Amino acid sequence: MSARTMSLTQELVARCFRQVEDAGPDPDAAHLDDGDYDTMLDQLQAELPAGEPLWLFGYGSLIWKPEIDHVGERVAVAPGWHRSFCMNMKRWRGTKDSPGLMMALDRGGQCKGVAFRLSDDNRRQQLDRLFRREMTLKPTSYQPRVLRLASDSGPLKALAFVINRNGTTYAGSLGEEQVVERLATSCGHWGSGADYLYNTVKNLEERGIHDRHLWRLQHLVAERITASGR
Repeated sequence: MSARTMSLTQELVARCFRQVEDAGPDPDAAHLDDGDYDTMLDQLQAELPAGEPLWLFGYGSLIWKPEIDHVGERVAVAPGWHRSFCMNMKRWRGTKDSPGLMMALDRGGQCKGVAFRLSDDNRRQQLDRLFRREMTLKPTSYQPRVLRLASDSGPLKALAFVINRNGTTYAGSLGEEQVVERLATSCGHWGSGADYLYNTVKNLEERGIHDRHLWRLQHLVAERITASGR
């Protein structure tokens, strides 16, 4: 089967970029401290003891920007969870004046993504670095959770980051038009929402994973950018 051609192109993504100065951490927000991270790591260690392989489930930017050492990967499915643009981004890929959106796993459906096999060396240090990347504020919107995944090579347990609906950046259930508008217009010092969507869809397709919802979103975001005349 020939590769699908995305409507959202690098040229359209480039139109969304603008230079944004990092506003830095929100001084009014509560931030996780070393004790918080240690507690979460201890809890995870009890669920994933050292004798078991350590897998990490990527469904968004972890697929194309893992920033972790891994020794293998496989396509896997998380039953009971789906990708959802349900996290407000007032930094990184958005600003306070024009918040962006990022994905998390939310309840319902299923999600096909990539399971990364982490090395057995320095497990706690690897996870500590990962936790500090994915979770900064409290109550955290990303919640570490061990999921049971299905793959062609058999079932496996993996760490994933799912949405905490009581978290500080949970956006709630947004309509498709709202999601498209924010992805097409938001940008932060890490880049734009369109760039995030483009790279996620592109890397999923390269691994033979076709997410129909994301495919529709990339087409609608491309139309919105084109219509804006930027």
